Amino acid sequence: MNSSAQPESPDAARYLDLADGRRLAYHKTEAAPENSHLPTVVFLGGYSSDMTGAKATHLDTWANASGRAFLRFDYTGHGQSSGAFEDGTVGAWAQDAQDAITALSNGPLILVGSSMGGWISLLMIKRMPERVAAFVGIAAAPDFTEDEMWRWMTDAQKAELEANGKVELPSDDGDPYTVTTKFIEDGRRNLVLRGPIRFDGPVRLLHGTKDEAIDMTVGLKLLDHLDASDARLTLIKDGDHRLSETRELALLAATIDAL
Repeated sequence: MNSSAQPESPDAARYLDLADGRRLAYHKTEAAPENSHLPTVVFLGGYSSDMTGAKATHLDTWANASGRAFLRFDYTGHGQSSGAFEDGTVGAWAQDAQDAITALSNGPLILVGSSMGGWISLLMIKRMPERVAAFVGIAAAPDFTEDEMWRWMTDAQKAELEANGKVELPSDDGDPYTVTTKFIEDGRRNLVLRGPIRFDGPVRLLHGTKDEAIDMTVGLKLLDHLDASDARLTLIKDGDHRLSETRELALLAATIDAL
């Protein structure tokens, strides 16, 4: 695995070229010398989101101002990375995360997972527990393919999925998104809320009380499944799924600072 040449502009994405042809776009902020001992903060985005979103860029600004090592990237089929979104699965995107973390960071990590990124963070905790020092979940959505998508599909939608291998579902952004049989089946192979999740580091979960995509009870369920001595769930009054308002972004940065 190797990354391409340095970009001409500090705002331009860099690229990690992988042996199987995947090309992951990323931005990386190096730590100031006095902070080199602190964990690298890694932002893991949500389903169909990319690294130019409000939370990722806010943390990039925070990292530059505070001299902290920070990594954000696009999964395959997202943003500036290679691949088609429809071909992706949670398992494949978790592999993207593992490959990016392995190639682009060293030492301990604070994983910051937004929505689906919270699920992928939990998979990273299982795959590389020796690297993960802390986990911050933002409207974390573990197992959403089964507990949200599949659960709320109509019989007609399930029949279409079985017959055609894919179905279009409405989204909050207006444009429908395509869900494939492969996506649902892969999700079932990567479920994490069917047993305890062992983790020795601190966990901080942030969830809005008006989240219409992933109900705040999912945060409570995750808290219940975490086998961790230091796990807290903060409910944000009137917060939605994005949690990208100024006060919410400030809370996110303060939460990481406290870790």
